[in-house]
Amino acid sequence: MDWKTLTLIFGTVFIAELGDKTQLATLLFAADKAVNKWLVFFGASAALIATSALGVLGGALISQYVSERTLHLVAGMGFILIGLWTVFSH
Repeated sequence: MDWKTLTLIFGTVFIAELGDKTQLATLLFAADKAVNKWLVFFGASAALIATSALGVLGGALISQYVSERTLHLVAGMGFILIGLWTVFSH
């Protein structure tokens, strides 16, 4: 197993997920006293697994037609645009 790659992926996704809409939605569900916290945990975990699977499948499919360098460039530009939109949309 490639521990360096696994650690990089875990760290990147972990940091990206902190404080985002998914994390906030999970927090709000867990704050409801009538909701079982284990159901919140398993529901949120299953959703993250499902969306991650779609990301992996989509990435594998796209990589057959687009070079890795181009994907990195497009992803980087996308993140920059989202950041600019976030800063200037208020």
